Amino acid sequence: MQQVQIEKTGIVIAGPLAEAHGLWSRTRGLMFRSQLEPGAGIDIRPCSSIHMMFMRFPIDAVFYDRNYRVTRVARSVRPWLGMAFGGRGAWGVIELAAGAANPVKAGDVLVFAPALEGRPSAVAVAAAGGADHGGTG
Repeated sequence: MQQVQIEKTGIVIAGPLAEAHGLWSRTRGLMFRSQLEPGAGIDIRPCSSIHMMFMRFPIDAVFYDRNYRVTRVARSVRPWLGMAFGGRGAWGVIELAAGAANPVKAGDVLVFAPALEGRPSAVAVAAAGGADHGGTG
């Protein structure tokens, strides 16, 4: 499993991060799941837009280009009705629990690395009542 963090701040926004890089896994994404565990996410690529059909919960979607620079952050995309587009140059998207992308903003560079045991993501810390990691999105 991988984790993803913001290069400039080092804040881990998701870990473990599942990969959906094949046709079937990209098509399915998070559909039909009842929830997304705190701190977890899914990286879908190639992907420049998402729909929320068959989704049961809102998500944050962090779109990025081939240089892993964030092109757009769609926050709290509504289940069933929502859609989100990554904008010019979007190549992939990280789907996260709603609120998990709070520290992320357009222009941030993402770093993908092997998940480190014992290092919780920003959202897992927040869910546990931990320190605020800043960021206004």
